Amino acid sequence: MAEEVNKAKKLPRQPMPEQAPKVRARNFDEVPFGYANETAMAEASRCLRCKKPKCVEGCPVNVKIPEFVGLIADGDFIGAAHKLKETNALPAICGRVCPQESQCEARCVLGKKGEPVAIGRLERFAADYERNQGKIELPQIAPATGKKIAVIGGGPAGLTVAGDLIKLGHDVTIFEALHKTGGVLVYGIPEFRLPKAIVQAEVDYLKSLGVKIEESYVVGRIETVDELLERFDACFIGTGAGLPVFMKLEGENLNGVYSANEYLTRSNLMKAYRFPEYDTPIVKGKRVATFGGGNVAMDSSRTALRLGAEKSYIIYRRSMDEMPARDEEIHHAEEEGVEFLLLANPVRLIGDEKGWLTGVECVRMELGEPDESGRRRPQPIPDSNFVVEVDTAVVAIGNGPNPLVPSTTPDLKTNRWGNIDADLETGKTSMAGVYAGGDIVTGAATVIQAMGAGKKAAAAMHEYLQG
Repeated sequence: MAEEVNKAKKLPRQPMPEQAPKVRARNFDEVPFGYANETAMAEASRCLRCKKPKCVEGCPVNVKIPEFVGLIADGDFIGAAHKLKETNALPAICGRVCPQESQCEARCVLGKKGEPVAIGRLERFAADYERNQGKIELPQIAPATGKKIAVIGGGPAGLTVAGDLIKLGHDVTIFEALHKTGGVLVYGIPEFRLPKAIVQAEVDYLKSLGVKIEESYVVGRIETVDELLERFDACFIGTGAGLPVFMKLEGENLNGVYSANEYLTRSNLMKAYRFPEYDTPIVKGKRVATFGGGNVAMDSSRTALRLGAEKSYIIYRRSMDEMPARDEEIHHAEEEGVEFLLLANPVRLIGDEKGWLTGVECVRMELGEPDESGRRRPQPIPDSNFVVEVDTAVVAIGNGPNPLVPSTTPDLKTNRWGNIDADLETGKTSMAGVYAGGDIVTGAATVIQAMGAGKKAAAAMHEYLQG
């Protein structure tokens, strides 16, 4: 074992080749190219295959990490993909957008004195290899139970529930409000970070298992949850947190001011970056300010560059150390030319006589004592105001729960923020046979956390349907 540890420590973590920053900042193609076969095997060989793997504990869907990584090291790439899919219905997506550095990779033994195994990159490699080779193998489906399940929302939580329950023999239908299934995977995450073809391939895989999908079907308008329960045995609600949150500033209704939801949805799902080939226009600002410090803010500021911005700013009220965005996303944004105006907070949006945005007035901030989040609370510095000239602003400070389903389901309990009140271990709500999970329950979180909630809810729903 000592010899294996020394060997793993000596081999450095394998970098992933990617587009040059100045090139990729002006196109919507995916940034990383992915591992070559030999590179993937070299990286996988770093894994110690621990008998009690902490990495698995760090994964919300309990992927059998040492097993799939070991298969890659042995050159069995298809076997690795099949091992992944035993517990994860969306490995090509998770390999791209999961915050592995704070989950599975954070628990890797090698990371204690060096760099952890690149679990996320290997997950992406195996899933891509299977898809590119056209060797997608369907799992064994249990005999039909005769039970019908409605899944409201085709985002990460809903897709996971559907994938798990279809394999157990239940009849599953996803009701998706938009014209494309995927939720935040298609409307929120940009093409350069998660190509839509990857999401579509994962959705098509679920269809091949027998999952039915009704798109452009708005539950709460076309049909309520109570009405669905007249023809389905159980229901899962995974409608996410897609309600924009604004800053309530003077000038926020000026032309050129977007919520991140609208800005990214227009660009990602509606392909506004290819206007007029696609008929959704979008303001292609020359000087764009994005307010916020999370992954959505990084996505928006990097999208602005690709739409032709000469200047793309992130305006964030804390310092870089407090930014909630993934390190990789911040690093990519910096490389591409996004400018960070840190310890600054917008206080007013300025417009011209025609109602178009011309600038943002900010105040400089300093960090005080930690607040309830554990981060130091930002406080304004008196008489430190300054103005940044911009013609477009994107508000990326968070989202609220989608209110339509709760507002049309009177027996469904919600909390004071409008999130559905559901058991975090089972997804059970106040209504018999109705389960919920993901951002509609927890507030905005990560893709893999939503999938973890979906797995728990699927297990509880299966038990309920058997009972």
